[in-house]
Amino acid sequence: MSVNDEEELPWLRAEKTLIAEAVRAGLPFFGACLGVQLLAVSLGADVAPGPAPEVGILPVFLTEAAASDPVFADLPRELLTLQWHGDTFSLPEGAVLLASSPAYPNQAFRWGRQAYGVQFHLELSGEMAAEWARVPSYADALARVLGPGSATALVDELAGRAEALQTDGRRMFERWLDLFAPVEQAVG
Repeated sequence: MSVNDEEELPWLRAEKTLIAEAVRAGLPFFGACLGVQLLAVSLGADVAPGPAPEVGILPVFLTEAAASDPVFADLPRELLTLQWHGDTFSLPEGAVLLASSPAYPNQAFRWGRQAYGVQFHLELSGEMAAEWARVPSYADALARVLGPGSATALVDELAGRAEALQTDGRRMFERWLDLFAPVEQAVG
């Protein structure tokens, strides 16, 4: 699915409007994969097909800005991720680029203090990946991009690396949540 599939999926129009209004009002937002594309286009950026699908267990490289970012700081400069997309996005005006890859330069960004988006996945377990691979359209897409038997190979590779990916993902998401957690007042 693409954020540009409004003819086939008319609900996308309302989704984009809701995201734009919420983020511009200062509400927290965290989007992964389609979510980062929805965030980008909701803030006025473009989403378009990339040069070739980016699929597999692949690294992204954190930018200098990520080193001092409250969510990305202290993550590995080369962050292993699951990539499974064919679209890319331009950065909205005012966005801070946080991660890139050789094929897709815009992999993660922050807009304002509260809105984050990542093109990649860090949340998947081996079981979730196996479930995705059983979806016929997903398995067909993997076979077209990576070749026959690729769904099984990708699930097997992810099963061996899921814990490391999830650890980084959990750390990133917890830091994002900490930005909005109420500050405890000391009782004296």
